[in-house]
Amino acid sequence: MNVFITGGTGFIGSHLARRLAAEGHHLRCLARPTSRVEELRALGAEIVVADLHDREGLRQAMQGCEWVFHLANLYAMWHPRPEEFEQTNVEGTRCVMEAALDAGVRKVVYVSTVAVYGKPDGRPFNEESAPGPRPFSAYGRSKAAGDRLVWELNQRRGLPVVTLYPGIVLGPGDDKPSGIYIQDLIRGRVPTPIFRRSVETYAAVQDVAEAALRAAERPDTVGKRYLIGGERLNGMEYARQICAVSGARVPWMRLPDFFVIAAAYFFTLRSNFTGTPPPWGLSVDAAWTLYHGFDFDGSRAARELGFSYTPVRQVLAEAVAWYRKRWGEE
Repeated sequence: MNVFITGGTGFIGSHLARRLAAEGHHLRCLARPTSRVEELRALGAEIVVADLHDREGLRQAMQGCEWVFHLANLYAMWHPRPEEFEQTNVEGTRCVMEAALDAGVRKVVYVSTVAVYGKPDGRPFNEESAPGPRPFSAYGRSKAAGDRLVWELNQRRGLPVVTLYPGIVLGPGDDKPSGIYIQDLIRGRVPTPIFRRSVETYAAVQDVAEAALRAAERPDTVGKRYLIGGERLNGMEYARQICAVSGARVPWMRLPDFFVIAAAYFFTLRSNFTGTPPPWGLSVDAAWTLYHGFDFDGSRAARELGFSYTPVRQVLAEAVAWYRKRWGEE
């Protein structure tokens, strides 16, 4: 089957591309002129160099494809040009979805983020929970706006979409803030596990890819939402698991939450002035997002889509081995 992927060079997208290729699907992948596409070409993928905002170019690229997987987005907890969040995560998503409608594809699998939920009442929350106060980051707010327009197109024009909302995604190849935190913790660069009591829900990257494939395969998923995440750990439990699989020492320092948040405001002000990212990625957006956490129940996805979540300790061991191989330690 012919499938179209945006974001195929990214962390989740590259794992999804490998999973789809293993099933024998022909991949057609959107890429920027500067994207590294060697791995996709090795999978036999057809590379389409186009802009995410080129609706007609996207429509032509989607011709003959049964499924569209939309993963391309701008993810950051601080950005020197915050207006780009809306340009990519809202307007770019609009162009992809409208192109999919124009091309007449059978199904769109939209891989979004749990950040769109903000802080719903009740913990753990689930797919039926109403979103809480607006998301705590510019990234989350832009993804929430993109999510609303996707479901408006579903209601008004019959967009055949199913949406996945992953929690914290872990695994080999992660160079996003979650992966940088793991690397810094292993190397002793993290003085304290911040927000030790805040709970996050974690998913292995291969589980997100599997959920996306199965959401496309199943005939009854159009119009559904799925939270993707298995184990729920607070910040201290998570740090201990990283240290257990890596042999690193658990940081001994304990900082109160208000101190961390105050530091985040200082770092963000400095970054806005200098144009450089804050130390440890500790921006205001990151601090409030981590402080509130995302404590949710992702069992519906596993049950209805028919997969099992990988234990956090196992995927952390895989990620640590990947980082050490890249560092030349193994």
